[in-house]
Amino acid sequence: MEKLIDRADSDQFEKFENLPQERQELILGAATEAFGQNSYKGASTEDIARKAGISKGLLFFYFKNKRQLYLYLMDSLAEKITNLVVDDAFYEIDDFFELLLYTSTKKRSVLERFPHILEYSIRAFYPDHKDIKDTMNGWTQRQIDAMFKLYFKNVDFSKFRDGVDPRYVIDLLIWMADGYMHQQRSTRQRISLDAMMEEMYRWCDVLKAYAYKEEYQ
Repeated sequence: MEKLIDRADSDQFEKFENLPQERQELILGAATEAFGQNSYKGASTEDIARKAGISKGLLFFYFKNKRQLYLYLMDSLAEKITNLVVDDAFYEIDDFFELLLYTSTKKRSVLERFPHILEYSIRAFYPDHKDIKDTMNGWTQRQIDAMFKLYFKNVDFSKFRDGVDPRYVIDLLIWMADGYMHQQRSTRQRISLDAMMEEMYRWCDVLKAYAYKEEYQ
């Protein structure tokens, strides 16, 4: 999958990646919490360093600036979630909607274990600062395209009605989820994983009736 951080900067990150795994997780965990609970501008690198048990100077020894830390964190979390979600059973599923629900269920279990990842991911989906906005918006769209090609490669698309584009069905689900999150955010209500999963099942039922040939519904 495409990285947000140019790995040509590997010498820069070697300092961080040579740390013990526990220390890396502590720093990234503190960053996830800060960026999850605050806007990009409002997240304090001083608070991140303090929660990680290091100095702010040492944090910037590992990462050149806040933007680099933010993007590195997104790369790290995207890889972690993918590794936890995409297992052997994943590639044994050849039904489009069954795979969507399997993936959603696995992601839900990950986000329940690491709640700050959900908060951070939602904020990253709606980037609000010039330092990251264009980069994150472009990357998010490219990720969707890349993930569709990679993760749906074993799906049996012959179940779809003629003229129905499976990629368009993915877009519809994203727009529905976007609408749900926008509604919750605009009314200052908590985004519930349980509620999102309930909606996901409903949306898949509706879209399956629209997309699949009658014999596969």
